[in-house]
Amino acid sequence: MVRRMPASQLAWWFIEIAPSMLMADGVEKMGAHLRAVMEKARDLEEAVSFIDEFEELAGSRDTANRVDRSITNEFLKQVPLIKSQTTEVLLVCATNYIRQLDAALLRPGRFDCIIPVGTLDGVGRKTILEYYLAKMNTGAIDLDRIVSLTGKFTPADIEYLFQIVAQGAFEQECESKRNVPVTTDIIVQTIATFKPSLTEKMVTEFKEDIVTYSRV
Repeated sequence: MVRRMPASQLAWWFIEIAPSMLMADGVEKMGAHLRAVMEKARDLEEAVSFIDEFEELAGSRDTANRVDRSITNEFLKQVPLIKSQTTEVLLVCATNYIRQLDAALLRPGRFDCIIPVGTLDGVGRKTILEYYLAKMNTGAIDLDRIVSLTGKFTPADIEYLFQIVAQGAFEQECESKRNVPVTTDIIVQTIATFKPSLTEKMVTEFKEDIVTYSRV
């Protein structure tokens, strides 16, 4: 999908390449569709090409089947073509599974930068929590306590947490016919029943990956 929009602060064309989009005509045609989209990107004077779920297009060839190897091979051919362009084309790829990528893509020469985007720190969680709390009818809130209990929460987890809290407060108001402000205790009780997306193992592996792969 190509649409005119500001890409970061550059105001360039933005090209989003989703694996599901490339599978429109079946997995056997993914390589051909990838090549066609990348060729269109190279024809633009200024463009940002973004690929999410990158591991689905560039997985390790050591464990891949014939089709998946061909898709990875096609991508490996396209990267140097983009780098050799005289036009301004920025390729950005995102993955949650960097260990599944083909080793050839992680060596210097393919991507100039490999930038880790990790878990939220306390300041980041506090900022997001303040955003959602500002949209709610709240009572007494111990923000530091909530920050300390959400260490394994992603931004999406926090958003979903507050959806549950808001729904619970709404139901209580309907039952009691009175105003029910959201308090620290209500949020803490909800957190106790919530399973965050991150685990200690995931956090540890990410810290290891920063050392192994990051390049800025």
